[in-house]
Amino acid sequence: MSTRSVVLPEAVDLESPGRRDYWVALEHDTMWGVQLIPLTVFVGPRVEVGRGLVAFGATHGNEYEGPAAIKGLLHEIEADRVNGRIILIPVLNPEAFRTGTRDSVEADGVNLNRAFVNAAGHGAPLGGITHRIARFVREQIWPHVHVVLDLHSGGQQIRFAPCASFHPIDDPEQAKATAETARWFGTPLIMVYQNRTPGLLTSEAERLGKITVGTELGWGEAVLSQGVRSGRQGVLAAAIRHGQLEGEIEPIDHHASGTQKCAAIVDFECYVPAPFAGHYEEVLRCGARVKRGELVGRLHDFARIDEPAWPVTAPVDGIVVGQAWGARVRQGQFICCVGIEQPW
Repeated sequence: MSTRSVVLPEAVDLESPGRRDYWVALEHDTMWGVQLIPLTVFVGPRVEVGRGLVAFGATHGNEYEGPAAIKGLLHEIEADRVNGRIILIPVLNPEAFRTGTRDSVEADGVNLNRAFVNAAGHGAPLGGITHRIARFVREQIWPHVHVVLDLHSGGQQIRFAPCASFHPIDDPEQAKATAETARWFGTPLIMVYQNRTPGLLTSEAERLGKITVGTELGWGEAVLSQGVRSGRQGVLAAAIRHGQLEGEIEPIDHHASGTQKCAAIVDFECYVPAPFAGHYEEVLRCGARVKRGELVGRLHDFARIDEPAWPVTAPVDGIVVGQAWGARVRQGQFICCVGIEQPW
């Protein structure tokens, strides 16, 4: 039985020494009750104002490697080894997690990773549960941390080459610290991705000057062991290397072997949208190096059974970063993404 305290957001104590386990209560939109967000905080003797680490899982409700990795760390991190501040939130979006969906489909229908917009959580029309979660993060979490880890997976729509990711960052010191933090996840790919989409959690954290890393650790609504391993490694390495946790940690996997690749999907030309609804057939695996025009997959239209499949070709030279996971795709859905390889 859980011994977590049920508290309103403003009652969460992220300052006092020790470990505290909370259910953070936000009013439910559709029933007489509350949404409960699990939050554990460790505060050590050398905590500094405005400095700490937060790790989020389940910003989307159908991504499970992050929640599994962070849940494991609740039992692994020892309070007496914590120097600074570590905040662990295995499930940030309980409504979407309950339904196993990307968006909060049975509440306000909003995607939390598009909800970090002006006035989020401050009344109509942005007063639903998803925007109020964004407000909670902004008002209760951001002031206490300088490192932000947002652990995602591809869900049912897309299969990524496992990666840690961030956006282009203008400040050279922030960019260097972010890239180094990303490398410690040990994933085969480090991805630099476009920053045009409004309302991203990681975009706001980056704009606030925080060392911010996202991930894609799996796909298919599974809990892949390698993704959990990478998530655990990334959070622990960031906590240790940014002074929040005592201990030593060694590189793993592609970080240890020096085989990590870096690719940017900043330019729109990197993406291939489906010209019609159909069924996607993978030809090359994610992570493969390709030349522009090389066949990566095929899009089939089974209503035109006698016509050949539409060839999905690499739009640029680079690395296949992501492809459609489920065979059935919608018109306009990105079915292939090729990243332009970057030097370290």
